Amino acid sequence: STAPKQRVQVFGRKKTAVAVAICQKGKGLIKINGQPAELVEPAPLRLKVMEPVYLLGQKRFKDLDIRVRVRGGGYTAQIYAIRQAIAKAVVAYNQKFVDEAAKQEIKTILLTYDRSLLAMDPRHREPKKFGGPSARARYQKSYR
Repeated sequence: STAPKQRVQVFGRKKTAVAVAICQKGKGLIKINGQPAELVEPAPLRLKVMEPVYLLGQKRFKDLDIRVRVRGGGYTAQIYAIRQAIAKAVVAYNQKFVDEAAKQEIKTILLTYDRSLLAMDPRHREPKKFGGPSARARYQKSYR
């Protein structure tokens, strides 16, 4: 493999979950931690992972291979990180190896559907402080 591979690497984040997607020319594979995307657990959230594919249509994915590694966070946060990584990967790939018009079109489709597909959600868990069981609640106090 002397020719440089056409590939882009992007990440998606949600809370503490980080998904790194590597997108390159291929035959339409989407793998998550080495498993096909159809086997993502929990099953009800499988649709969420495939959302970018459904929105943009199969034809934009048929000559791309996307491999995603994800770690951290809970399973819902991971799903959201994965879908963001996939969406961003397609946008980045089109910008780098196709053309600006295709990238803009894809971006518009994704953003009109859901901004979290391309932009990270800044909400995070608030750190716990002393003097209480959680970030805001304090321990009960009694006077006798």
